[in-house]
Amino acid sequence: MTAVPVRPVAIKIDEDIKARVKRLADARQRTSHWLMREAITQYVNREEKREAFRQDTLKAWEDFRENGLHVTADEADAWMAQLEQGNDVDPPECHA
Repeated sequence: MTAVPVRPVAIKIDEDIKARVKRLADARQRTSHWLMREAITQYVNREEKREAFRQDTLKAWEDFRENGLHVTADEADAWMAQLEQGNDVDPPECHA
């Protein structure tokens, strides 16, 4: 297993947040350092997913503008209703 280099980083937080992190860390039987690393990791993971979704949306919009292919909301709703009922159905065909 390859060791990943870890570098210290300083952040500035006000005393209130520092105390709140300390109280929460104590309650979770963790260190403040662990809690902050976990919070940053979760934030970065969530924001990366959000950015990927945003990029997919922009790509879909560009594709639509180029070719005009789409499904209506009613078609999409009917398809999703079938999926909710447990039916394994193909998505509706895109059309102009």
